[in-house]
Amino acid sequence: MTFQWTAVATFLYGEVVVLLVLCLPFISPLRWQKIFMIPLWSKIAVFWNKMFLTIIVLLIILFLDAFREVRKYSAIQVTEKVANVNTNAIDHIHMKLFRSQRNLYISGFSLFLWLVLRRTITLLTQLAKSMASHAALETQVNDTTEAAKKYLAENERLQEALNERGSSGNKVSAKVTNEKLKKEVEHLRAELQKTSNALVKANNEVIAIKKQSDGLKREYDRLMREHERLQESSSEAEDKKDLCSKKRAFQITKSFLPILEWLPGYRVKEWLVNDIISGVSTGLVATLQGLAYALLASVPVGYGLYSAFFPILTYFFLGTSRHISVGNCIC
Repeated sequence: MTFQWTAVATFLYGEVVVLLVLCLPFISPLRWQKIFMIPLWSKIAVFWNKMFLTIIVLLIILFLDAFREVRKYSAIQVTEKVANVNTNAIDHIHMKLFRSQRNLYISGFSLFLWLVLRRTITLLTQLAKSMASHAALETQVNDTTEAAKKYLAENERLQEALNERGSSGNKVSAKVTNEKLKKEVEHLRAELQKTSNALVKANNEVIAIKKQSDGLKREYDRLMREHERLQESSSEAEDKKDLCSKKRAFQITKSFLPILEWLPGYRVKEWLVNDIISGVSTGLVATLQGLAYALLASVPVGYGLYSAFFPILTYFFLGTSRHISVGNCIC
């Protein structure tokens, strides 16, 4: 193994170790947040985005180089078998092909785990911030409750002292004092209620963040079903009025090309980043799976890549389901 592939393999093992450490259940997100706030890590975080993009570019270049080597030695292997070369030459070609396949898997998994590591660190940071705000709100509520109890106790003591004094002047001043104390108590109760509402709101936000993805998915499905029903009802009404109109022709075109229906309503700012991440992850898996199936079927590696790329490209224009995974399979 050359120096560059030894470095990539070491980087892959390091990614696996870091992910395992980040997933340990007894280390809370708040502890990870404290670790990320170390001065040394703060200095490194300034160059984090540049380092992340640089490593992705290097891994993509190494992945493409390994893929080129696999195609090269696969073609040489087929040519040598046809030419009936001696056994030593064929063994040497097999060794080169094995090494190139090994390098392809190492670089592909390193690229995939690097993206997963970036996403894991981001989620840990967001969860730590949410937990810290929740703890701060609980502390504020407890402090406010203790202060309110203290003021109520003082109010009761003052009322007892005023009741012991029987003079009329004292009664008037006691009434004024009681009114002031009542106003202060009401003010404290209002603050306590606001703080309690803020705590409940924070708890609801934490729960809402966890359920946001499921809620958005269900809402999107419901809107899509309503949209389809409205389209069907409008299309039926228009078909009865005029079966040869331009709108009817456009609807027929959309039925053959569903991309014309969903693409104009695509939310670029909300969905594009997540779709790119999931597309890259699924594409890596489909590419490696296509290469492996092509080798198992004893056909050129290019066929595996064609089976992994062109069905997905075709389904992008003609597909009607949003939850299907199109790829290759072994039969």
